[in-house]
Parts: sequence; structure tokens; C-alpha cells
Amino acid sequence: MSVVLKAENISKVFKLGDVGSATLTEDIRSAWYRIRGKANPYHLQASENDRLTSGSASDYVWAVKDINFELKQGEILGIIGRNGAGKSTLLKILSRTTSPTTGTIGIKGKVASLLEVGTGFHPDLSGRENIFLNGAILGMRKAEIKAKFDEIVTFAGVERYIDTPVKRYSSGMYIRLAFAVAAHLDPDILIIDEVLAVGDSEFQNKCIGKMKDVSQAGRTVLFVSHNMGAVSDLCTRAILLNKGKLVLDAPVDIAIKEYVQQNMQIKLGDKASLTDSTVRRGNGEVRYSEIKVLNSKGEESNNFCQFDPVVIKLKAEIKKPVNELMSSFVLRSGRTRDIVTSTKRNAIDVRGKKPGDIIELTYMFPRINLRPGVYETYYWLGNRELETAFDVVDNLMPPLIINLPENSTEVLTAGYFDEQFTFEQISG
Repeated sequence: MSVVLKAENISKVFKLGDVGSATLTEDIRSAWYRIRGKANPYHLQASENDRLTSGSASDYVWAVKDINFELKQGEILGIIGRNGAGKSTLLKILSRTTSPTTGTIGIKGKVASLLEVGTGFHPDLSGRENIFLNGAILGMRKAEIKAKFDEIVTFAGVERYIDTPVKRYSSGMYIRLAFAVAAHLDPDILIIDEVLAVGDSEFQNKCIGKMKDVSQAGRTVLFVSHNMGAVSDLCTRAILLNKGKLVLDAPVDIAIKEYVQQNMQIKLGDKASLTDSTVRRGNGEVRYSEIKVLNSKGEESNNFCQFDPVVIKLKAEIKKPVNELMSSFVLRSGRTRDIVTSTKRNAIDVRGKKPGDIIELTYMFPRINLRPGVYETYYWLGNRELETAFDVVDNLMPPLIINLPENSTEVLTAGYFDEQFTFEQISG
């Protein structure tokens, strides 16, 4: 297949602080170096894109640095990485809504992009008018847009509001229509950012199905998401960004494993997970202080094969005296966030426990009886009486990745559990 997108040494530098805050001296100096064909001195001193680091001597940051990759016709490429890794900046460059500081982009064909809620539509125009406006921007004739119009409106499910200004739409309605327009007006390359998370699970499934259809029709998709289940389901290849750099370009299962492993290394000691109560739900009378997922060798891991044993070791700290304490653990689908399996609420003996005491808990799964996939984790502490839990750790820790055994040749359909069954063919 032919290459439809080629990114060569794409880099983008930003100045921290207020937009346009460069001084006249800086502007003159930058222009002088540019005229002389020399490197911009402010770019040379720009620091790495690391949102957790402060105190750098430079006010300039490389949002993305030296990105190189090719995309072939009909491919669906996932772009993954932590918040601040440079994913959205890269998509804006590829969509040509911003220009790179250095590097070149080669694109064959029309590009439709859906980067964030609020872009692409004029708020004072109706849904109908915005469909025709977007089609015109993509270079389509009015007759071509009319031929697609009913299909777009039906997919979006906004028939009743199609002649209402889109500024009166909810964010979910807005995204439904924006995605329907972008996907149905036959772009050669469709670029989708995390915005699909605004929609409900039914609409997300429709979008994933539509993107597969777009790919099978020979068009190309770039898809950014933190939903590893959706990336795994949709993409065959993914690139992983970290601190503005491309660190891996690989088959999607390998890229997801590396991304989750990267998250494990960071999150287990990261204040944004267990040590920061501001990202946690619950009243805080008891808090999880440590969560470890172990394999059969007792090693910390989140990668398992189907039917492997899984051990979860937890520590909880008593912050205030409680008369009753219960714990439970839930796994959710990484794609739809539906609950896949959960434990019962297990009673914990808190007699004689006082603030500062640590309680240790263990969940053991002798055989994790789930189909291969990505599963979000949910840890709960509470009691029978309170509507508000003591603590909820919801998708703050790395998800579980369940794989087929290495020597397996099975082909699996959708589903969560792998229950035993018999099958018999009766000849007629």
C-alpha cells in the first residue's frame, strides 16, 4: 500500500507563560539568527517536555521533538502516552492547525480531524448548516454532501435538533454530530483525539465500528486515546510518546504493554496515584496506602496469561476511628468501562485499631478466568451504612493485561469469561 502520511523530524517548541510574551529583544535576536541561517539560540536551550520537572533555566520547552514515522493507506494507527506526552500537539501539527518549529509533513489527500470539543463547527450555525460548511471545507460539492446528509444525521442521532444552533447542544450531542460529519464525508485521513470519551459507551462502540469501516474502505485513521481497550480493539499498530519523543513504534499489543509498564514504574511512586488524596474519592477516614499486583513468582506485574494466578496485596491506613470496614475489588472493561467481575464486600476486623494503624489485605485469584484484553482496576473501602465510601481508587493504578498463552493458536471472539463447554456437530 502507498504511504499517505510521512512525518520527518517533526518538532515543536513553546514558550512558557503568557502567549506572545516574548520580548522585542528575543524576537529581533531570533529573526537575526534565522536570516543568517543559524539555529535559534532559544531553541538550543529549550528543555525536555517533562510536566513533573520544575525549576528549569529555560522558558522554552520542546512539546514534541524529532518525531519520525510513516502511515500507509488503510492503516489505523494508535498514538498513546501519558498526559503531557505531546500527543495532542502532534495531532494539531498533522492536522495543520499549527505548524512545526522544525521538520516536514507529507500528506496525500484530504484530512478531517476531530481534536477537541468546540472545534470545527460555528456555534451560531445550525447542525444542518455546519454539515454543509464542513463538507465545503473538505472540498466536497453540495450534491455530494446532500447524498451523505441523512446518513450523518441518523448516525449522530440528533434529528430533532438538526436545525438548532450547535451552541445549544450538549457536549455529547456536539461530539456525536462532529464525529459523524468527520467520518462520513469521505476524508482520506481521519484524525481523532480523546474527544470520544465524552460520548456514552453505546456511541463509543458505534464510533469504533465506523472507524473500522473507514479503514476497510481504504482510508487512514490516526486515533489518540487513554482507553487501551479501544486502542487494542481498533488499531493494529501504535506509537508511544514519552516526554515529547517517540519511544516505540510497534504492533499495538507490544506498544500497550510498554505503555502500561511505563505507567507502573511511574504510578507506584507517583503522588498523583496513592499519595495524593485530591485525585481520590471517598471521605478519607480509611485510605489505601499501597497496592501491589503480583504474579506466580511473587513479582510485581500487570501482564498475565489467561488462567494465570493473580495476587493483589493491599495496605490501608486508619485515618479516623471506624466501627466497621469492608473491602472489594472490581475489574472493568478497558473499552466500555462495564464491570466485568467483582468480589463481594469483605469484612475487615478493626477492633482495637486506631489512627495510624496499617491493615494488610490480600486477594488471590488462582486462575484469572478472563478473555484476553485490557481491564481497569477499581479498589473500594467502606461500610454497610455510609453512602460515601472511605476510599475509592478508580483506574488510578495500571490496568491488568490478560494475554493468550504463548503457545496458543486459538481465535477468540468477544466476551469476558472463558467458561468450559462442549461442542458437538451432528451430521444431517
